Amino acid sequence: YNMIGSKLFYFAIFALICVSLGKETLLPRGGHRELLGEERTAAINNLKAALAKLATGDGPSYTTVSVTKVTTQVVAGSLDTYTVELQNGGVSKQCVVRIWSQPWIEVNGTNIKIECAGDNAKVDSSW
Repeated sequence: YNMIGSKLFYFAIFALICVSLGKETLLPRGGHRELLGEERTAAINNLKAALAKLATGDGPSYTTVSVTKVTTQVVAGSLDTYTVELQNGGVSKQCVVRIWSQPWIEVNGTNIKIECAGDNAKVDSSW
């Protein structure tokens, strides 16, 4: 009984530690997590910088009107997904923007994809 009791004790301690760390820590790789607070602000600044970079090339010149939701996902880098209202030439559209960042890749380490409601043209650009 002593051996079983000690194993059960250590298992219970391990379970309590896992629960006390919170569900974000236990989120498996690839799981989506909504960004809030400073993380959300940093992600929105990243979105604005990516849209500005896109506008310097052949891409459209979008500006951010509002951001409804921002999520992140760990997938060989990070994939941030934005539910936003974007404006281009005075026309506003509801869009989903995905920015996949692999900072260790020097060329084409960042990819942006933009899909807007009612717009068949999709943006897919890397730098």
